[in-house]
Amino acid sequence: MKSFLLEIASLASCLGIATVTAQVFDPNQGTSPGWDPAAVGTNKTTNATYSNPVMTLNVGDPFMTKYNDKSGESWYLFTYSTNTNVTLKRSRYLTDNWDHAESRVIFNPDPNSGEPWSTSLWAPEIHNISGSWYAIFTATSDGDNPLPLLDAMCPINCPAINHRMFVLAADGPDPWSANYSLKPMLETYDQFAIDGTYFQYENQLYHIYSCWEEKYSAWPANLCITKMSDPWTVNSTLLERRIISVPDQPWEQVPYGRPIRLATNEGPQQLTNPKTGQNFVIYSAARVNTPFYCLGMLELVGNDPMQYQSWRKHKDGCVFHQVSIPKSLRSSLKVSREYKLPYEECSTFITPTNLENPPCCVP
Repeated sequence: MKSFLLEIASLASCLGIATVTAQVFDPNQGTSPGWDPAAVGTNKTTNATYSNPVMTLNVGDPFMTKYNDKSGESWYLFTYSTNTNVTLKRSRYLTDNWDHAESRVIFNPDPNSGEPWSTSLWAPEIHNISGSWYAIFTATSDGDNPLPLLDAMCPINCPAINHRMFVLAADGPDPWSANYSLKPMLETYDQFAIDGTYFQYENQLYHIYSCWEEKYSAWPANLCITKMSDPWTVNSTLLERRIISVPDQPWEQVPYGRPIRLATNEGPQQLTNPKTGQNFVIYSAARVNTPFYCLGMLELVGNDPMQYQSWRKHKDGCVFHQVSIPKSLRSSLKVSREYKLPYEECSTFITPTNLENPPCCVP
């Protein structure tokens, strides 16, 4: 088997949108190169070196965006799963030591309140939509310990059955200095919902999230889409909700090729090519606590994101293997790294120059 290229349009390289090609190595061709935790790069802004990982904190679900403050200064804004609150970090430079970056908690619920947003806060994201800032996250009231009777209604144990989606709205144009208020729970039809994100297409806002087909399905975890009238209001009914991706490929299933149980699509993210208008959804596949966790890609090929037929899954295989050592699990090895991925702003596809520490690999 030969190595193959996965073409990802509009990959955000340092949050500058461009078209890139990433080299992926076939696992059948022997041991694939691994990540070098001590890899050193160059910060082209300061012409200084930096070391990976850029943050050693053991966290998951990293999300980053960029904004300008009132004085016009540019900042990188970073958030991630803390399990107890919604925290923002910010820094002027992408390659700074994020362990020591400015930090601010924007939502800190009482874990004993019993509120549906009070425990197991996961996968926060912060978005600028029409000039206003919104943080979207998933949470539950029970710390992933549902009542035994509820858990028993699932064919397979389902600790996250009560997870739902929530939105925080900023009261000002600066996401760092603003205060945030909790909006009503996002409509997910009283069903499992995690890793929600916003998808914008032709002036219409959508909510894409990880879902089950039915309330007690437990597995597989699919990707669902609904229409929104604003960043905290879903206006699709349950019958109008659509599943746009199911983990039907062997590399989306754990163990490899086993259907249904532990088959996962989650963590969707929109990528848009500003030159061609192409839209993609990059998502996580397989299972987070296994060495097979990876990324897959959907391409919007139709005109209606609410139709399953409008999406094409790239089936070449998974990319961006999640751990430093191929046979290890997440645990303490899950840290934030940055790798330079060279690109051109035209449509020419190029490959990374440093294949000793490639930006992506498979286990």
